[in-house]
Amino acid sequence: MTSAAGGGLFDRWRSSGREVAVVGLGKSGLSATLLLRARGIPVYASDSGTGPHFDAWAGSLREAGADVDLGGHSLERITRSAAVVVAPGVPPDVPPLEAARRAGIAIHAEVDVGFVALRSTRCIGITGTNGKTTTTSLIAHVLVSAGLVAETAGNIGRPLCEVARADNQPDWLALELSSFQLHDSPNLRPVIGVLTNLAPNHLDRYSTLGEYYGDKSLLFRNADASSFWVTNADDPEVEKMTRAIAGSRVRFSINGRADAWYDRAGGQLMLADAAVLHRTELPLLGDHNVANALAAVLVARRAGCSIDGMGQGLRSFRAIPHRVEPVREVEGVLWINDSKSTNITSTEVAIAALDRHFVLLLGGRHKGEPYSRLAEPLRNRCRAVVAYGEAGPLIVRDLSTSLK
Repeated sequence: MTSAAGGGLFDRWRSSGREVAVVGLGKSGLSATLLLRARGIPVYASDSGTGPHFDAWAGSLREAGADVDLGGHSLERITRSAAVVVAPGVPPDVPPLEAARRAGIAIHAEVDVGFVALRSTRCIGITGTNGKTTTTSLIAHVLVSAGLVAETAGNIGRPLCEVARADNQPDWLALELSSFQLHDSPNLRPVIGVLTNLAPNHLDRYSTLGEYYGDKSLLFRNADASSFWVTNADDPEVEKMTRAIAGSRVRFSINGRADAWYDRAGGQLMLADAAVLHRTELPLLGDHNVANALAAVLVARRAGCSIDGMGQGLRSFRAIPHRVEPVREVEGVLWINDSKSTNITSTEVAIAALDRHFVLLLGGRHKGEPYSRLAEPLRNRCRAVVAYGEAGPLIVRDLSTSLK
């Protein structure tokens, strides 16, 4: 739902007589530029990339009346802009954003601009270190299964500006939010906010863990008495962050009784005293997905869904690709794709979800955490670790003495 503070944002930009600079193209930059041009705001869009895809994007934007540079940015032009809109894949320390900060130019994430442009859609903002995409997808699926008109957008892949440009906007929108998006979204005010968990991550882009958690906490920057929050009762850092926020808060737990909780002895996912469904009916591996489902239950209850509707949605949901996704079993070997596990905590969670011995393929980009924390969870059931990519030598260094 559009915030009162953001309602006049486009008017201010339009009346300033200056361009809005969009930094970074791709789907998000393209959607943001087209949205701004449709509202009569002059736009200078730029990207350091070149090639056929960039040429096609630039052509579409020029047809809409935007001025576009590829292969670089005019810093002088950016520092004269009314504001900067940044696509989610742009690192925060690139020269155009640093130049904008030095010049005192306000920087807005694409998702912030999209939120301001929504007409009456109610946004459910979902963030956390792990489980964001699955929880976002679960929420939208459960709402649709219960008869509501709901979609997903944000960090999950669809730009919010694209939703805002559509003629038919959904009644409900499950909006996945990264820490980078939250950093530059001063107008964001979800009607329901979800914090799944907190753990070290992105330490290749944040100088301290406190900075990373600080950006996550910006989900609550516009909290007031009407706000409604869904949080993880099992996570001490979440509890610490959310204890004093304004508004109403409900909690989920897989370890004890809460507003939504897992009755492990009875095998039931519970909403207070009511059983939603049996664990065997939830077609997802791992306790972490039970937690994700419980978060979705609390959102669905706030949106007015029945328990039967929630259960139907949870039963019919299927694993998201690349997230503890069973791919195929061949000659007794089950292949599981968890390639979206990009930090140590999410890898620990995936390991805990497995009920048999396994070989772990581990590698990719190093994000600042030591791998030695995996030694203990791997010790009894992991038959081998295949290390690869940029992180390969570090994985070997951290685990070779512990795993024999």
